[in-house]
Order: sequence, then C-alpha cells, then structure tokens
Amino acid sequence: MNRRQFLQVSAAGLALSALPNYAAEFADQKKRVGLIGCGWYGKCDLFRLIQVAPVEVVSLCDVDKNMLANAADMVAERQVSKKKPRTYGDYREMLKEKDLDIVLIAPPDHWHALAMIEAAKAGADIYVQKPIGVDVIECQAMLTAARKYKRVVQVGTQRRSTPHLIEARDTIVREGKLGKIGMVEICCYYHMRTSENPPDTAPPENLDYEMWTGPAPMRPYNKLVHPRSWRAFMEYGNGIVGDMCIHMYDMARWMLELGWPKSVSSFGGILVDKHGKSNISDTQTITFNHGDLPIVWTHRTWGEAPDPKYQWAAIFYGDKGTLKAGLMGYDFIPQGKGQPVHRDVTYELEQYPEDKTEKDLEKHVAPAIRGHMKNFLSCIADRSKPVADIEQGYISSAACILGNLSMKLGRSLAWDAAKGQVVEDGEANQLLCRPYRTPWVHPYPDKV
Repeated sequence: MNRRQFLQVSAAGLALSALPNYAAEFADQKKRVGLIGCGWYGKCDLFRLIQVAPVEVVSLCDVDKNMLANAADMVAERQVSKKKPRTYGDYREMLKEKDLDIVLIAPPDHWHALAMIEAAKAGADIYVQKPIGVDVIECQAMLTAARKYKRVVQVGTQRRSTPHLIEARDTIVREGKLGKIGMVEICCYYHMRTSENPPDTAPPENLDYEMWTGPAPMRPYNKLVHPRSWRAFMEYGNGIVGDMCIHMYDMARWMLELGWPKSVSSFGGILVDKHGKSNISDTQTITFNHGDLPIVWTHRTWGEAPDPKYQWAAIFYGDKGTLKAGLMGYDFIPQGKGQPVHRDVTYELEQYPEDKTEKDLEKHVAPAIRGHMKNFLSCIADRSKPVADIEQGYISSAACILGNLSMKLGRSLAWDAAKGQVVEDGEANQLLCRPYRTPWVHPYPDKV
C-alpha cells in the first residue's frame, strides 16, 4: 500500500467511525423528515431522532425567523449529510411538497390539530407533541385523520418509553407486588406558573405574530407569550393540566391498562397569585373516576411539595405496598415485611456524548425520547400502532380537557366514550369545541 492509498483508507475509516452507531433495525431507515415548530422541544425531539436513525432532515418550519435559522444551522451540524434543510414560515407550504416520510409537530398546542391533519393528508407518518389538541373535537378529528389516511402517529407522552418506569410497570405493578390498587395520586408542585405582569408591546420583527396566533384568539403581544412561556395563557393551551397532568395521567393509564374515565370532576382556579398576567390556574384538583379506582391530580404552583423527591409524580397505593414513580426514579415501599426497591433514572451520556452539551436538554428525559423514537420507527416499518398511539393521546388529552371544563362549569362531567360527548349536558358539549379565529376553520371528524 502506497502513501496515497493509506491516507484514503485511513480517511474512510475515520469517516465511518464518526457515524452514529445505529441499531441494526434502524440502520436502513433513511426517512425524509420535516419539523413544524423549531423551539425548545421541537429540537429536543428532532435531535433524538437523528441520534437513533440515519434520517435526513430536509424541511423546517417556524414563524420565528431567528429560531428557524438557528435550528437549520444546528441540524446541518448534527445530521450525517451536513446539509442545511429547507426553511418555511408556513407549514402548508412545507407540506405541499409531499416529499416527507415523517413530520414532527411541536408548535404551541393551539397549532397541533391543523398541522397534524395536513401532515396526514400529505402522506407522512407523524410524531405530535402532547396534548394532541386544545379541545376535544380537535382530538377526535386528529384520530379520525390518522385512521382515514392510514398514518402511524406517535404522541409525545414519553413516560411510556422511560426505562425505569417500564421496569416499575413490569416488575412491581404487573407482578402484583402492590396488591389491590385502590387509589393513584398524580401531582405537580413545581413553581412553574409565572407571576410576572409585564406590559404588552409590539411583537419583535423576527416573529410573524399573526401566523403564530393562527386560530387562537388574538391577544396583544407580550413577552410572556413567546418564546416558551405561552402556556401562561389558556388561549393557547390548557394550562398546567394540559402540560403536566397529561403526562402523569397517561402514565398511570398505561401502567394499569386503563381506558376512559367514567367521569371527571375538578375544583380550583387562581386562588393565591392574583396579581400576575397569567390566566391559568395556580391550584387545581381533578378526580378521574375509573370505577373502583380514582386517579386524583393535584397541582399547586406555590407552597411546599409533600415529598420533595416526587414533586411531579404518580403514587400508586395498594394494600400490599406503595409505588412512587417520577422522572428521576421510582421507589417501591412494601406494606409490612418485604424488600424496598429503589431505582434511579437512566442516563446515556457516554453513548450519546452530544447530550452533555446540548443547550436546555433535559438529560434525564433524553433516553425516554430516544426510546419513543425507536418505537415510532419500528411501528412505521411494520405499520403497527406505537406505544403512545394517537388513540391513547386522544383519551389522555380529552380527559384532561374535561378536567378544565369541569372546573369551569363547577360540576362533574360523565363521559360517554362511544358517543364522544358528555352525558346529558348540552352546555358542556358546546364547550368541547373552541371557536376559531377567522379565517381558520376548526376541523371536525366528519370533514377531515
């Protein structure tokens, strides 16, 4: 071998060694990918997908020009081809190309339904962030679209793919170590609701605020709205219930193999922080009635948490023991004699060293997102339903929305899952569909 041949072979070896070590089952998944919503979690999801399969990110869409340009640069740096994706300010223009195998959807909640339905019509399989919609009719239309256009749709409720929680389900719950489970408490005590009251201003030049608002009611621009803190306003989502409750409620349903609640009741409101601009509840309790098993949600954005180790968690109470399950680990506490079990969250920082330096990445959540993406890709390959299939996302999202409607109406809501409506409550059923701002048209199951 001469010097030139040696250098060529060495360079080829170095290039191969620089490639990610994809699992064999995903090594040929060279899907064309687009992302709608290039903010914090859109990039978190996209970069985990890039880590597990040799996908090519060809399209990005966002109404914030700066956010869009930044995401394009980061994608070019991260993906194997080093190509910069096409960029769009309107998701409809991106989807017109009809050249995407996968579309990730991660804009604010009020944009999920329209984008997801159009992506399904364009022939893409879809990963959509939770909650799937901001109202129940949106959720129903999204499920209908997924089935009508035969798309694989994974919802971003990645507790179902969290390694230590899978272990807790399999070795504690399914093995009967809790005995008869009589109650589940789910909770969030993070002080995550803003108490600021900044003045309204003109939107920044880099943001198309008209398009950002889309079908939601038009509010004056405020720095609390964009980026990331839009959840302070019910106009764009469902508050802490739509953000945090859905994760833990969905996790409890998954662990216990539960479907719809029979009824939902809630009480709460802005009980403590009455001075901030935010209009979401700072205190709320929801009871999801599953027959002989109540699942009770509580959030407080003030005061102390009952258990500092499990501030965002699910606690399963059985007559043989208790299971505390959260993002950072789980604890099984047996009743009487028996061996307690403690597990910490799984990190994968050595396998995926880029996790160590990625800005704003929740390092403890990254393995769960990767697991969720692997499940998604596997189901795309065999056209099966993923672990967080759109129907499961519909159940968990709609049940949480019903919790907010119960609080608003001041009464319990019985649910007819077959009919997809509240039992004998015309006023509540009117609220299952939020009005859309002109010219946007609300989707309905019979019109997708």
